[in-house]
Amino acid sequence: MESRIGSIEVICGSMFSGKTEEMIRRLRRALIAKKQVQVFKPIIDTRYSTEKVTSHAGMDFNAQPVNKSDEILPLIQAGTVVVGIDEAQFFDAGILEVVEKLAESGIRVIVNGLDTDFRAEPFGAMPVL
Repeated sequence: MESRIGSIEVICGSMFSGKTEEMIRRLRRALIAKKQVQVFKPIIDTRYSTEKVTSHAGMDFNAQPVNKSDEILPLIQAGTVVVGIDEAQFFDAGILEVVEKLAESGIRVIVNGLDTDFRAEPFGAMPVL
């Protein structure tokens, strides 16, 4: 069995800074390399589509909406080597453990989200990531 080394890539910044677009770019590159990819988003993010992550520029990628972070691990399919998590600041604190477990299992994890809220205060788990 092939042993893989996982990683965690965090894309953060302010609104309209291109976070989702950069994540989609990385996910598409993984598909071009014939990697199995899964993407998750918080179910509360319905701005453009409930089952896609969509950038402000109109790029999109299929995603599975979930209520809580602990729903992600049971949904990981055999063979998945890249996992994208959009708008991570909206997930509960358990997202930290989920991301860590995914990386420890050899998965490349790409996470994006706002690092601070409108008051410039740390937002959700993003500063810890």
